[in-house]
Amino acid sequence: MSLRFRQLQAFHAIVETGTVTRAAEQLGISQPGISNLLAQLERETRFKLFERSKGRLIPTPEAGVLYQEVDTVVRGLDHVAQAVSDLQNKQVGQLQVASQHSMSFGFMPRLIARFAKDRPDMSISFQSQYSSKIQEWVMAGLFEIGICEYPILHDAFDLHPLHVETFIALPEGHPLAKHEILTPELLENEPFIVMGPDHMTHRRTREAFHNARVPWKTRVHAHLFKNLLSFVKEGMGVAILDPFALEYDFEGGFCTRKFRPAIMMDMAVITSRTRPLSTLGQEFLEILLKELKPFSSEQV
Repeated sequence: MSLRFRQLQAFHAIVETGTVTRAAEQLGISQPGISNLLAQLERETRFKLFERSKGRLIPTPEAGVLYQEVDTVVRGLDHVAQAVSDLQNKQVGQLQVASQHSMSFGFMPRLIARFAKDRPDMSISFQSQYSSKIQEWVMAGLFEIGICEYPILHDAFDLHPLHVETFIALPEGHPLAKHEILTPELLENEPFIVMGPDHMTHRRTREAFHNARVPWKTRVHAHLFKNLLSFVKEGMGVAILDPFALEYDFEGGFCTRKFRPAIMMDMAVITSRTRPLSTLGQEFLEILLKELKPFSSEQV
């Protein structure tokens, strides 16, 4: 089997954008060119990679597995290309940060914008992703700084742990908003919008209800805190959310209360133990840790 990088790059772009048209725009090549590269890849791998549905290309299970392997490779080469471009343009530096999703909608953009204000020539590489992928990226040198949730899957990082208390979000005007603190007993039979069963907030909330001998009613499962909050606003139920998802949503339609027993989120700022931080990275890390300190109830 002889796979070419351009084939993998086309495949990656189709998965990311969902259509041949958008993939072609992203890579700057023609639609027939993208289709041809995809056909070549399917011939080489000997399995179908996409199904068509309402004008979009839906990855097959085999494509999902291949994407996980290809993602870091493609992003790595893009990272190299950006580094070369920065050197050619005599950029003074590049800030390279990746964070878990809930920080990416407000906290991180504001902090990065503030940091960049006095550095007009600085280029910025920022991505939000699942925590396992962020750890992989930092370990591979694609990003200097990562903010992720536990578990930490590798021992190749310098860690700055954070212990963040979550809150419960209720639809605006909910009868239970009259309480300052909510408990499993008060929330009996209240529908919950929850993260997947492997997420720490799901496990710890389930345990809190179990210990209180109160049935826990889950109604909607989603994979991003921002999705959970959207369902809360629609009146579908209540949700346990981290403060980053809550404090940087200014649309309204919900209120928050403390939950007891407290549901904590274990997080960490990570950097590579084997690669020294750039001067720019060191400066940003110092500011980042200072800004995160008020969110952390316990430095461990």
